[in-house]
Amino acid sequence: MTSIGGASSGMVDWNLAVATATRLVRPGPEVSRDEARAVVAELRRHAKASEAHVRGFTLLGTEETHDTPVLVVDRPGWVRANVAGFRELLKPLLDKMQERRGSGGGAAGSAVLGAVGGKVTGVELGMLLSFLSSRVLGQYETFAPAARDLPAGSQGGRLLLVAPNIVHVERELDVDPHDFRLWVCLHEETHRTQFSAVPWLRDHLEGEIQSFLAETDVDPMTFLERVREAAQSLAGGRPEGEEDDGGRSLVELVQSPGQREILARLTAVMSLLEGHADFVMDGVGPEVVPSVGEIREKFQQRRAKGASRLDGALRKLLGLDAKLRQYKDGERFVRSVVDEVGMDGFNRVWTSPNTLPTKAEIAKPADWVARVHRKADS
Repeated sequence: MTSIGGASSGMVDWNLAVATATRLVRPGPEVSRDEARAVVAELRRHAKASEAHVRGFTLLGTEETHDTPVLVVDRPGWVRANVAGFRELLKPLLDKMQERRGSGGGAAGSAVLGAVGGKVTGVELGMLLSFLSSRVLGQYETFAPAARDLPAGSQGGRLLLVAPNIVHVERELDVDPHDFRLWVCLHEETHRTQFSAVPWLRDHLEGEIQSFLAETDVDPMTFLERVREAAQSLAGGRPEGEEDDGGRSLVELVQSPGQREILARLTAVMSLLEGHADFVMDGVGPEVVPSVGEIREKFQQRRAKGASRLDGALRKLLGLDAKLRQYKDGERFVRSVVDEVGMDGFNRVWTSPNTLPTKAEIAKPADWVARVHRKADS
């Protein structure tokens, strides 16, 4: 197993997180070796074909814009890639928590950290990653550091397609597998195009996240208790008799009053990116995916239906419910703006951080049009 970025930090044993997730990950659907090779080859072809489809529809980027690799991975491969990204992104927060522990910032917190240690935290994080690894179809990993077996683009970033999950869902929905694979690739390629064609976007997003983390003053004990609660949910649900606290997510836990503005801006950007990808996927779909109507209907039903009570609790804890709302709200924003000012008019959104929609404008697209278009045109 490849080591993730050298020695583990005191707060989290990252290599143990990978090992735990890999051990616990559910097996994928049964496929023969020849079928698996065919799926991988087809996903790579569809990812390549999606570039031109997305560029033509969005009017963003050129053939020269892309240098981020496309990786078709299994569930353990997704885990390794994401742990590397998490470690990079969360380093300032974990360093701060480690400092607080070292300087005796709270005797109770230090005692718990001393007892729990990075290894137990690594196991708990691994349990969460094993849960997530069977649910992600594809992902543009924006902050990916390059590794020997996980290449990344010159500015970071790589596109991941999780082959066993795609096969699992296409079988569960009983849809045309070739159409479904292309449909998924169109969504993920849109994210790749967003970051490749808009050079400032990655740095802007990273800056916002780092500002959020820099202002975080979270008690290490509370943070670890929240991670453990998620892991215990996986192991068998909430202990008997324990009250539900409303399902706070990890994001909500580390939010201070001063961070609310940053979080609102991040929510708006993520809604825009996810909604834009859904809009493009369905806009391109009718021309190149014959059964796109059936796929979209069945996929939406699957999203709405959700899964077990345990799955629902974990979705809340990890903030995944908010992500589903982002798809819907963002897609509505993009559609409304394109209907009013066309694709070129919508693409003014990518001009600078100042032209990104606010959280309020995501809900009221006409306000964004008034601010960005009428001011610029007057």
